[in-house]
Parts: sequence; C-alpha cells; structure tokens
Amino acid sequence: MGEHDRLAARFQASRSRLRAVAYRMLGSLGEADDAVQEAWIRAAGADTANVANLEGWLTTIVARVCLDMLRSRRSRREEPLAADRAAAAAGPEQEAELAEAVGLALLVVLDTLGPAERVAFVLHDMFGLPFGEIGAVTGRSPAAARQLASRARRRIHGAAAVPGTRLARQREAAAAFFAATRAGDLDALLAVLDPDVVLHADAAAAPSGLPVTLRGAAAVARGAVAASARSRHSALVLVNGAPGIVLAPRGTLVLALAFTIPDRVICRIEVIADPSRLGGLELAVLDLPALPHGPGAGNGRLPAWRSSHWTPSRASRPGGPRPRRPGAARRRCTAATSTRCARRCSR
Repeated sequence: MGEHDRLAARFQASRSRLRAVAYRMLGSLGEADDAVQEAWIRAAGADTANVANLEGWLTTIVARVCLDMLRSRRSRREEPLAADRAAAAAGPEQEAELAEAVGLALLVVLDTLGPAERVAFVLHDMFGLPFGEIGAVTGRSPAAARQLASRARRRIHGAAAVPGTRLARQREAAAAFFAATRAGDLDALLAVLDPDVVLHADAAAAPSGLPVTLRGAAAVARGAVAASARSRHSALVLVNGAPGIVLAPRGTLVLALAFTIPDRVICRIEVIADPSRLGGLELAVLDLPALPHGPGAGNGRLPAWRSSHWTPSRASRPGGPRPRRPGAARRRCTAATSTRCARRCSR
C-alpha cells in the first residue's frame, strides 16, 4: 500500500469524526460534508512525511476549511442553511438526529458567534484542542485564541436579567408551557397562563402575513395546541435574559417566543419571526448540555480527545513543542465545567 492509499484509509476511518467537527462549526450537515470533502482535497495534495499526529492534522485542516466557509457566509450575509437543498440531500432525519445530539439551543446560539469565536469554542470546549493549535487555525496567538473561546463561552452562557431565584420561577413557567404545548395539554397551558395574557405575533410569524394579537388564556392556549407539532423542533433558551423558546428546525432559527413572566405565570408572549428582529435578539443557552472530554466512539456524536492525543510533530507546532517540567502531569482542561478556564487554561 502506497503513502496515498494509507492516507486515504486513515482519512476514511476519521471521516465520521471530522464530519462531527464540521457540523458543530457550520450547523449544516450538507455544508459539513462539503467541508470534509474539501479537507480531503487539501490533505491529498500535502506532504505528510513529518506529520506525527495525523488525526490532529486532519482536524486542523477541516477547522481551517470551516473557518473560511463561516467567513464567506458572513461576508455574503447568508443564513447558516441558505439552501435547503443541501440539507435535503444530506437527509433531514439524519440532520435532525445530529441537531438533537448537539442540542438545538446550543446550535442556535453558536450561530450568533463570530466565525473565529465559534471555531475556538468548538475546538476547545467541545473537542479539547489546545489553544496553541487553535491559534494556528485562526491565525492568532494562543493567548488571543484563549480569549476567543472565553468570549464565546460568556455569550453562550449569557446573563439573566433577573436574580437567580426569580429566574428559576420564570424557567419553571416557561418549561411548563413548553411541556404542555408538546403534549397538546390545554388544561396545563391554562394553568401556566395569566387569565389576561396577551400574545402578539409579528407579520412574519403569521400565516396571513399580518400581525396577530390574541387576548386571554383560552385563545392563547388553543393557539399553542394548534402549533404543538412544531414544538419537536423547539428548545428552551434565554431570550434577552429571560426564559423563552426558539423554533429551530435542524438547528436553524426561524422563530422565537419571548415571555414576560412577572412571577409564576406568563402574562405576555411576543412571537418573533422577522429576520431583522431575530438578528437583534440576545440568545443564550439556558441548559447547557454536558461537553464530553473522553474519547468519542467515532459514530458522529460528540467525540473529544485528551491533550496527549493532540501532540503534533515539531514541524507542525510553531516554535516547537512546549517544554514540560520533568515528572509534571498533563493538566486536563475543565472548560466544560468552569469559566475559570478562560483565565487559567494553559493548553
């Protein structure tokens, strides 16, 4: 077997993992497949003689391709899934499964990040790549790459507009509304709605193309039950600092519900679908899924590797390998559980 054949075999064995990396960066399975294919074209034409860690090297190639695609998308002001044809070709069921595995809310919030922020967060917090390699991908120093990930982490977690105890009550009401809508439970909806609740939907959210206002718990509850089928593509998030709901088929934001919850019941619902208004919302993840740090199974779900798996060759690391004290153990990153990582993580 020649060198090219060995590279092709290793690339094929890593394809599902590379696809998982690209999907979390791009939010589109069709675009992720395009990125992996472009990565193979680049890898096939490169000299791999001095590459000690082929998996890490392939991942950085995919990351650079994704970063270029994100920057190009932003310069053209495109939506993450500008062409539904690509998603259809990739398979909507498979894309929906991937979106559920990553978390709809997280995918929606990732789309609000800048290209370099998104790449830094995905590579470090979701896949455990050291900041030195992230800096090489993004064209920044390790310290600047650390700041990118830190900034992304703050935006993803967001900041609640109310104290913690009040936020918990608001979250409970929003979750009850969400669960009742999914179940089509009219009585449960009436229990969580203020009798005088008002729902206002902008023109983009209404089938008629005109703004709609519903008044009273009965009318709003009936409307929620009528829309229950759409709730399978929805998730709880923070909308401008308060619990709300986003509708995001395959991770693409199309509609948001902003709640006003003075205490334990919802007194106002703003339904937002106008793209310009959606773009102005401050969205954050209300329940951030656990970000794994153990080895993945290579099945398209979220794999990650410890730093020892990512040690590149001297030729591929700018300035050569970092020195380590004799007998010193490698420090495992705790970015998934501690915001202090932004200040202290040396990886």
